[in-house]
Amino acid sequence: MNILAISGSLRAASTNTSLLRAAATLAPSGVTITIYDGLDDLPHFSPERDVEPAPDSVSRLRTQLRQADAVMICTPEYIHGMPGVLKNMLDWLASSGEFVYKPVSVISAGPSASGGSRAHALLFHTLEVLTAHLPEGASLIVPSVKMRLNGHGEITDPVLAQELKSVIDSLVNAVQASPAIG
Repeated sequence: MNILAISGSLRAASTNTSLLRAAATLAPSGVTITIYDGLDDLPHFSPERDVEPAPDSVSRLRTQLRQADAVMICTPEYIHGMPGVLKNMLDWLASSGEFVYKPVSVISAGPSASGGSRAHALLFHTLEVLTAHLPEGASLIVPSVKMRLNGHGEITDPVLAQELKSVIDSLVNAVQASPAIG
């Protein structure tokens, strides 16, 4: 089973990306979690640009999403919302349908006690509009994230490690319960 993990942050030392890397180490046997690294390469969305052939970076993203059995998205919160680069990516996917019925987990992490809850809510709603399958138990808000990781981005909080494992398990169960599409 292949899960594509997307961080909403472009920062090299992003705690959101660190959480996705940690999730990859927690995945059960037979599950591969791959980190998408092309967010910064996507052009600004405009409906006039959303034609065939799509820009190369958009085509690569769409292909990776089609090949993935499920998706994990982990986002920080910027000005009470999701980062513009993440919203831009989702805009590129609105007309092409890669998220339709695809199991997707929504994770937000932030340094405050809210853990990026506003960005989480916006991302969740946007994915609902894109008709993603948002399995119960595959959603997680991580408050005070910097206190739960060490300087190398590794999880130091066993509760967080268990929560991430539960998110992965929910995603895996959703994929296994889904009828084959196509």
